[in-house]
Amino acid sequence: MSRLMSVVGQPLVASRELTAVSADGSRLHVEVYGPEGAPALVLAHGWTCSTLFWSAQIRELAGSGAGAYRVVVYDQRGHGRSPAVGRDGYSTDALADDLEAVLAAALAPGERAVVAGHSMGGMTIMAAAGRAGFREHVAAVLLCSTGSSRLVAESLVLPMRAGRLRTRITRAVLGARAPLGPVTPLSKKILKYGTMGPGASPERVAECARIVHACPRAARVAWSHVLGELDLSASVRELTVPTAFIAGSADRLTPPVHAREIVAALPHSLGLTELTGVGHMTPVEAPEAVTAKLRELVRTYVAVPVVVTEEGEKEQAV
Repeated sequence: MSRLMSVVGQPLVASRELTAVSADGSRLHVEVYGPEGAPALVLAHGWTCSTLFWSAQIRELAGSGAGAYRVVVYDQRGHGRSPAVGRDGYSTDALADDLEAVLAAALAPGERAVVAGHSMGGMTIMAAAGRAGFREHVAAVLLCSTGSSRLVAESLVLPMRAGRLRTRITRAVLGARAPLGPVTPLSKKILKYGTMGPGASPERVAECARIVHACPRAARVAWSHVLGELDLSASVRELTVPTAFIAGSADRLTPPVHAREIVAALPHSLGLTELTGVGHMTPVEAPEAVTAKLRELVRTYVAVPVVVTEEGEKEQAV
């Protein structure tokens, strides 16, 4: 039975669930929302998150009517309902393999979609940019709050002068093995400081805290080591499809310096939208801006099918 997704307003029910099998045999939990045959989006969440991170976008984009899209979301390996893997199963190659597997499982052969990634999800897209399966299925990309290299060195989570000491301490903090424990007022305050803008509402902070604290510790730590050594600079130049970027000016985890460098290196950049006062969790903190950009990309780069109304007239779904 399809899982109910907890969102503001009426719960959403996936139209179908499926399992994608990656190159190394890892199994990935995939959910599809919205009508079959509608223009498609594929959304990849970030480190310590899950499909729940995209609740606002699913609610707005996969609703009923001629304007509904088909929204595909999946849990990155070790997150949500995708099982953990062995120690050697965490890498940027694995991220790319997994995205290729999801695209092949959820889309028809040759079908093209808009693909969006937040944080590690954006890194997933960059890692997969040169893959055949990516080029077959991806029409346009939205990167949200992400970076391609020097993540630890550029992080502003610790209020210290840039340098080796800050980098070393930041690496230790992000890779800490201590359990996050239950969501408490203190843990929400810490999460907000590190990952969200100062104006983030208590409801959105609580939403992010529930998602992040649910991430299994082993996956959180394993992926922190991968992100700490990340270098996808060369992969950015292979991202040849039209690519837009959304970043928050108050992002401490992946500050806008990353966005500016990536946008400058992209072969087909659609520019950077920098959201004043917004932190790292852009799809949750600024859902309207992210959803609007996704809708714009689908309308521009994905073929919009013709639908027949109840009166027998043909019109374009928008």
